[in-house]
Amino acid sequence: EVQLQASGGGLVQAGGSLRLACAASGFSLESYAIGWFRQAPGKPREGVACVSSSKNFTYYLDSVEGRFTISSDNVKNTVHLQMNSLRPEDTAVYYCVADVANAYGCSNALKGRGYQGQGTQVTVSS
Repeated sequence: EVQLQASGGGLVQAGGSLRLACAASGFSLESYAIGWFRQAPGKPREGVACVSSSKNFTYYLDSVEGRFTISSDNVKNTVHLQMNSLRPEDTAVYYCVADVANAYGCSNALKGRGYQGQGTQVTVSS
C-alpha cells in the first residue's frame, strides 16, 4: 500500500525552527518528486518546496528561500523540510505530495497532484 506520513509540526515562537518529515512506504522516493505545500485558513494553497533527487532539482517559494531547506534521504525513504527563522505567516497545515520524477513532477507535487499524506500543523507565534 502506498502511503506518505508527514510529521514534525508543532507550536514554535517566531524565529524558531521545526523539521518536518515525510516518510514513504510502498514505493521508493528515489524515483519521485516530493513537494510540500501549505494551506492556511482563508488563504490560497502555496507550494513551498520540492526536491527531485533523480533530476538533481530543488525548488523553493521566494518567501522561504534561505530559511527552509528540503532534503531527501533515500536510505530512510524520507524527505525532510528544515524550517528556520520561522515567521507567523508560515503558520499553516503542511502537506507532502509525491509525483513521478519527470519534467512535471515538482510542478504537480506543489499543486497537490500525486500521492498525498495527511497534513501536519505548523503554528508560529509572534
